[in-house]
Amino acid sequence: MSAIRRKHDPAFMAKVALTALRGYATATELTAHFGVHPHQIYAWKKALINTAPKVFAGPRGSRTDEVSERKLAELYEQVGRLMVERGFLLRRSEL
Repeated sequence: MSAIRRKHDPAFMAKVALTALRGYATATELTAHFGVHPHQIYAWKKALINTAPKVFAGPRGSRTDEVSERKLAELYEQVGRLMVERGFLLRRSEL
């Protein structure tokens, strides 16, 4: 008989990770309280620590990268067009 895999919602995972991060209780106590394996608690805590800076970066953190890449691609395209136009005009002026 296989065990049914439980799926936890993000709010629950955040609650457990924040509780573990505060350090008021050990992983064993949190396991008893929330009914989650200690390794899972450690993983959620690690994920919270790794992604916390993105929360404070705000909406501009990821959008800025996307916008700057798009802008850079547009500028490269424009430079390419101008170089082709310049080459054409140079050849035409030599005639």
